[in-house]
This record gives sequence, structure tokens and C-alpha cells, in this order.
Amino acid sequence: MPDHLCITIRFLDGAFHGRADHGEPEWPPSPLRLYQAIVAASAARWNERRGLRHAEPALKWLEQLTPPAIIAPQARESQGYRLYVPDNAGDLVGRSLSRGGDDRIANYRTEKSIRPMVFPTEGAVHYLWSTTGLPSGFDEHRRVLFEAVESITHIGWGVDLVVASAAIVPEEAIASLAGETWRPGSDAPKAELRAPKPGTFDDLARRHQAFFNRVTASGFAPVPPLSDYQVAGYRRDSDPAAVPHAIFALRSLDGASYKAFDPTLRSLHIAGMLRHAASQPDFLRSVGLSPEEGRSLVLGHGEARGESHQAVAGPRLAFIPLPSIEPREKSLVVSSVRRVLITLRSGDTAIFKRLVQRLEARELIDESKTEAIAILQRQSGGSEGATDRYLRSATTWATVTPVILPGYDDPRKLRQRLKPGNTLSAEEKAAVLGKLDERIDALLRKAIRQAGYSEVLATHAELDWRSSGFWPGTALATQYAAGDQHRRYRKLHVRITWRDADGTTIDVPGPICVGSGKFTGMGLFAAMT
Repeated sequence: MPDHLCITIRFLDGAFHGRADHGEPEWPPSPLRLYQAIVAASAARWNERRGLRHAEPALKWLEQLTPPAIIAPQARESQGYRLYVPDNAGDLVGRSLSRGGDDRIANYRTEKSIRPMVFPTEGAVHYLWSTTGLPSGFDEHRRVLFEAVESITHIGWGVDLVVASAAIVPEEAIASLAGETWRPGSDAPKAELRAPKPGTFDDLARRHQAFFNRVTASGFAPVPPLSDYQVAGYRRDSDPAAVPHAIFALRSLDGASYKAFDPTLRSLHIAGMLRHAASQPDFLRSVGLSPEEGRSLVLGHGEARGESHQAVAGPRLAFIPLPSIEPREKSLVVSSVRRVLITLRSGDTAIFKRLVQRLEARELIDESKTEAIAILQRQSGGSEGATDRYLRSATTWATVTPVILPGYDDPRKLRQRLKPGNTLSAEEKAAVLGKLDERIDALLRKAIRQAGYSEVLATHAELDWRSSGFWPGTALATQYAAGDQHRRYRKLHVRITWRDADGTTIDVPGPICVGSGKFTGMGLFAAMT
């Protein structure tokens, strides 16, 4: 297993005041902020405040590295405090005093709210690069780089005092580092952090020289902002991947009203009509897909025609009927299907956008009657009240259509031992029921993993299940229609409370649809909190 270059930052008071480009909280501290701190520390250590020479080769080597993985403690934005900053109004005060007035500089102050990110004082931030991906020259620059890191005194504001160190850490030691792991990647970034790139050092040097020369004979020359850096998307292991989606209303053929369908019996038919509409040869050609690509992406057939069915391992479209969630008296109630949600699990988002555009005003054909029964109308401008709970972020979610378990929940036929006539003690019955629950729990966590959620989310989610729904208006799980390939597997209503590895509840964004029927709308969750 590869070793890692690890730069560790320990804050002395458990607070970080740095902000991102538009003033929003920054956490974890960005790789660019770390790089700037190393550059400043190098200038101080080797007393090269007018221009770096000694550490320049090491710093130019460091800027070539890809954005690192970051392990950081959980942090939250504090309530903070207020400062009153004097305005640059000395001329006004002086003019008043010269005329015998009593004006004071204290009368010209601007209120400024300070809300640092706070975290446990024992927490440390670790920046990690695999040594297998390092460019050549590390051994040459190692001593200077490590000395520069050890000279860092603060990161962020001047009050954010730190102790820093650098080391080569074996892979097995990474697992023992406390905190959340943030990994770079463009897929569903939870945070966008600035990072150095080749050219950042030279841009910092130019900006430093511009600061020294900001006062000229012709007046003040503003210092240009730093511009030569990259922005990397980061997300934690517990953050789900992004799911592009689009919502369509089911309208009558004249477009005058919604078409409503029973979610218990007609959801499967609606999904089938959508798949049929999106798999037609003329439609696939307009999107830029071949018939074979359409069979895989739209219909979920990984095999060639005439061969036995194979599941698709790559990109896949999901066609999900959306039961409306509407206020009735004092509670929210699941009602008829009037809209559909289309999502893409991995794959080319450009193709998804074209597909969504081509589906606008497409007719849904009831094959049993060979006639159109509804048209699709794109719902733009975000979610409506009836669909908002499918797309928001929340801690606790519950099914509006039951989850189809991805496997047999009783392969050993333990339930037969619970039938009347079998003499089991109370302890034996409890043991059998415990084994059945363990099997269901394992299958539900398998379904969560198969839906693309991380191992952290799948392992630590708090699960409840039963045959009756958690949402008012839902039917018994057994009453929902399922495809022929899924009828042998058990259906259950499920409630999930998402937790991280520390047991802390976390918000997870929708849409959430898991289980063997997830591509046709079974196992659809709505946010309860």
C-alpha cells in the first residue's frame, strides 16, 4: 500500500475565521490557504520578505500536486461576536475639531459580525497526497518543504494560531486519523475549495511586488487579486453522489388539467409508459443514442437481443412516478400520482439534458388501449409543494412506495418454524425473529449501497421497517404492483435516519429511491423532517 505525504495543521483554540470568495464559511481550510501559509512561512524562516529564492524550487514543486484529500474534524459556524471597526473618517473629525466641535473618531464605526467555524480543540486538519502520484523531485525538496511547514504560525486570520508538521505516513496509519474525510472530485461537491496549480507561486510573487509598489508618483495603484489558482469540488465520504433529475407534470391531452393515477396500482404502468416513450427509435435518434445504447440506458438490458437478461452495470435512467404529498387538515398525506421524476444514475449529463428536452410534450401511450392518455409537461423553477419533500435535504426519510428487497429475506425458510403447531419456546421464537430481522437489515443496507450511497451512510443509517406505511395515505406494502421479476421478493415500507460514523444525524438530499424496483419508482422516499 502506498505511503502518503501528510501536512498536519493543529489549531490552538478550536476556531477558524477564514472565509471563501463570497464571504461564506470555508471548511475545511482550502489547499490554497495552506499553500499561501507555507509561502509566507518560507519568507519568514529564511528572511526573504522581498522575494523568495531559497524555497522557490520546493514551492514550485508543491504547486504541481493535485488537490489533496483532507481529513478534518466536524465544524459548525458559531453564533460569533461583533466588532466595531473605525471608518476612515479622520478628515471629518479633524475638520470638526478645527471649528471648535466635539466630534470623535468613535462616532464613525462600522459594525462587523464575526462568525468563525468552531470545532474541538484537539482536532487537527490533515492534507494527504499519495506518494505514488507525486512528481519527481520530492527527495530533493523534502527538507526545505518540511522546514517551511514547521514554520507556519497561523492559517486564516492572524488570530488563527496553529502548529504545523509534515511527515510521510503509511497507508495503515491513515485510518487512525480522527475526522471526516473530504475527497476532491466534481461529483456533487459539498464544498468548493481553492487549490494551487502551476503558476500560483509566480502570481503570488507578482502580487507581493505590486503591494510594495502600490504608492506611485501618479497615485495609488490597487493590488490585483490572486487569479492563478484552481477550484476543486470536495465532498465527504458520507455525502451522496449527485443525481441529475427533472420533473414532468402528467397533463390531459389538451393540457388543461392534471391527470391523476392511483399510486398503488398504476405507478408501474406509468413507469412502463415512460420507458416506452423514451425507447422509441425516432426518440433515441433525436437524443443521439443508438438502439443498443437505448436498451441499456432506458430499458436496463445489458444483454444483446435474444440472450438471457443481464443487469446494466453502467449508466441507467430511472422513471419514477411521484405521488403528491398534500396538506389535509393537520397532516401531510400521500395522494395521487400527477407528476413523474426522471433521474440518471451516473453517465453523461449532456445526454440527460437532451433527453429531458425531447420528452417535453411527449405523449404517454397506454399499450392496452393503444391510445394516448397523457402528455408530459416539464415543471421548471424548482419543486412545488406537492414534490418538495422528494428533493430537499433532510435527516429522516420514509417511503411513499415500498422498498423491494434485493434478495430473499428468508432463504433458510425460518418462518416455517414459527407456524402454529411447531413447539418453540419464547427464547427460540425470539432468536428466529432476530435472525429474520438481521437478514432484512442486511438487505436494506445492500439496497442503499446499490443505489450509490457510500459505505459510511449504508453502515450507519438507522433503519425501521414494517408492512404499513409511515406516511398517511400509503397502502400496505403488499398492495403495490411490482414487475414480474420482483414479485418473488418481499416489499416493505422503510424509514431511514441518516447518521455518520460518529452516530451524528446528517442531512442527505433527495431524490432517494432504493431497492430492486428503484428504476421504476418502487422504494421512493420523502423527507419527514
